[in-house]
Amino acid sequence: MAGTRKPVVEVRRSQRRRRTVSAYRDGERVVVLIPDQFSRAEESEWVDRMLARLAAREGRLARSDDELVARANRLIDLYLTEYATKAVPASVRWVTNQNGRWGSCTPADRSIRISHRVQEMPEWVIDYVLLHELTHLIVPSHNARFWALVGRYPKSERARGYLEGVAAASCAPLPT
Repeated sequence: MAGTRKPVVEVRRSQRRRRTVSAYRDGERVVVLIPDQFSRAEESEWVDRMLARLAAREGRLARSDDELVARANRLIDLYLTEYATKAVPASVRWVTNQNGRWGSCTPADRSIRISHRVQEMPEWVIDYVLLHELTHLIVPSHNARFWALVGRYPKSERARGYLEGVAAASCAPLPT
């Protein structure tokens, strides 16, 4: 099977490293950094574990605009049913030029843009950000009706807290 081949792995042992293990891609090869005192069995276990983590991360980064559209339709069906026609966007896409916001919506042309920074976040956070922007197609402002519709998402408060934590950790202003 093409694509399931194990990449070339370079293991680098460090006497200064005590417990932590990390990995990164360097071209076509994966470099795994481990403590020097690890046994060969521990090394093998950690290499497999780190390859799985890299693959999962890269899978999240590969999220497509088409997946966003499908996700938007699912969220409309679940939480905005009575607005099924009004909440449908003309376009939904990932963008790399939004560093001060998680997402944005232009109700006039029914377009939604989600920051690439959200791609690596958990699924439930992506759903929240997307539902937030979909709700702007129904209610353009952040009034009580808007928040009542967003609040239909069961993890909305949790997702807001997650996003606030990410913003605080990066010393960035809190986007709305």
